[in-house]
Amino acid sequence: MVERYSREEMAKNWTMQAKYQAWLDVELAVVKAWNRIGLIPDEDAEKIVKNAGFSVERIDEIEAVTKHDLIAFTTSVSETLGEESRWFHYGMTSSDTVDTAVALQMVRSLRIIIEDVKMMMESIKKRAMEHKMTLMVGRSHGIHGEPITFGLVLAVWYDEMARHLENLEQTMEVIRVGQISGAMGNFAHAPLELEEYAMEELGLKPAPVSNQVIQRDRYARLASALALLASSIEKFAVQVRHWQRTEVYEVEEYFAKGQKGSSAMPHKRNPILTENITGLARIIRAYAVPAMENVALWHERDISHSSTERFWLPDSFITSDFMLHRMNGVIANMSVMPENMMKNLNQTGGLVFSQRVLLELPKAGVSREDAYKIVQRNAMKVWEEIQQGKPTVNEKGESLYLQYLLADDELRKSLSEEQIRECFNYDYYTKNVDKIFDRVFNK
Repeated sequence: MVERYSREEMAKNWTMQAKYQAWLDVELAVVKAWNRIGLIPDEDAEKIVKNAGFSVERIDEIEAVTKHDLIAFTTSVSETLGEESRWFHYGMTSSDTVDTAVALQMVRSLRIIIEDVKMMMESIKKRAMEHKMTLMVGRSHGIHGEPITFGLVLAVWYDEMARHLENLEQTMEVIRVGQISGAMGNFAHAPLELEEYAMEELGLKPAPVSNQVIQRDRYARLASALALLASSIEKFAVQVRHWQRTEVYEVEEYFAKGQKGSSAMPHKRNPILTENITGLARIIRAYAVPAMENVALWHERDISHSSTERFWLPDSFITSDFMLHRMNGVIANMSVMPENMMKNLNQTGGLVFSQRVLLELPKAGVSREDAYKIVQRNAMKVWEEIQQGKPTVNEKGESLYLQYLLADDELRKSLSEEQIRECFNYDYYTKNVDKIFDRVFNK
């Protein structure tokens, strides 16, 4: 069962309170590690773990003077302790605390994103099974191609999301690292065991090697993974937007009772949810650039990365979470119109069956080039009829393309009437849907 997270939980993870709590979690893990090694006496370690606290307001007051957020934090915490405060932040540098704490925030947030992805995959799978054999026209270049099913479209979405799930889970292992390696990462003031013990306490892995910071290619991997995810969600949203166009009208976002589409035109039912998703995807992709530019810091570190991360990390996570919940709602609640799908499938008077006819002719001994000429010239006649607004079926229910093919003497030399009519059987196009679904959903 997929665990459900509310969007508020993601936002809470990036508040100032949550930030400083993560800092405190790291500091206390280090205190416990020093105690385990034997530096900090049991009594002092117990007092620190029990009593250490902070106030966001007090940190702000101190930072206004110190112009250094980590020092303001440690000062605020020290005010809640006694003489044992001398062990707080012992042998550490600012980035030991900050980068390790950010790893905690990233891990918690990515865990929510991963569960969101699983939630959306569940919704896609449910609708795919519902419309496994719902016929519709496949389009390339926006032009009718061949019959497919709406279930197959959704199977593509599911498979794409499965790749994102795998990528995010791999990314989790990339970002799930911390450091307690000291000012230049040389462990001059603390043994490697200190880092190992602290990371064990925090549920993180020690970075195999670090300088003064966790290397930002890890963060860039995260930003790229979220940007790719956003791009796929946008892809799904764009398809819904197209299907909802009045001329197409095969799928529609749920339109609630009392909802309004336009201040001027009361009839409007606009795809506002998916349009919103398209815009948000642009923001998340944009954040991948500063994340990649943060990889190149001066020597062992500078702080050019810090300012951008205060924006892109919370924004990317919160926005991704919002997008996933919104797109999940669209998929779960969208109105699907099989009758309109079939109407559109028949709109071009049988032209969607052209390749089937083309492939039958070589079996009858006709060259590929001659077969293409026969099939295309009849197709062009149908296009001309459509342009003139003529009916695409006759009184017998026969498509215009079938009528032209049956009347083509050159074609009739190679294919019988029965063979030609069989080319217009929709079952031909759905015969492998079950096997495809087995590949996608049971792999």
